[in-house]
Amino acid sequence: MESRHLSVVIRRDPREVAAFARDPQHLPEWAAGLAEGGLRDDGDALVVESPMGEVRVRFAPPNPFGVLDHDVTLPDGTTVQNPLRVLAHPLGAEVVFTLRRLEGVTADAFEADARAVAADLERLRGLLER
Repeated sequence: MESRHLSVVIRRDPREVAAFARDPQHLPEWAAGLAEGGLRDDGDALVVESPMGEVRVRFAPPNPFGVLDHDVTLPDGTTVQNPLRVLAHPLGAEVVFTLRRLEGVTADAFEADARAVAADLERLRGLLER
C-alpha cells in the first residue's frame, strides 16, 4: 500500500490550528474533500454530507498532542483511516495528512486525491493566516 505525506506550514500556534481543524463547524470551510455541509452529531460520530454522499466521521479523542486522526465510513460501509497531525514547527504549526492508496484505486485517482488534500490544506492555511 502506497502512502504519501502531504503537509503545510501555518504561521499560528499549533494548539490553535488543531482546535480549528478539529471543530466540526469549520470542516466545510477547509475540508472540501470531506465536508460540503449538512453536519450533525450521531453519538460518537459526525454525519457529514460529502462529495461521496453521506459519510460518518470519528475523530481521535481531544488530546494535547495535535493528533486529529479520523476514520471516515463511506456510504458503502468501507471505513478509511486518515492520519492527520498538527506538529510544532519553528514558524508555527505543520499540518501533516497521510494519504494511503487503497486497493483498487488507480494511480490517476490517487494523484487526484493527493491534489484535493493539498488544496484542502492550503485552504486551512489561508483561513488561519488571514
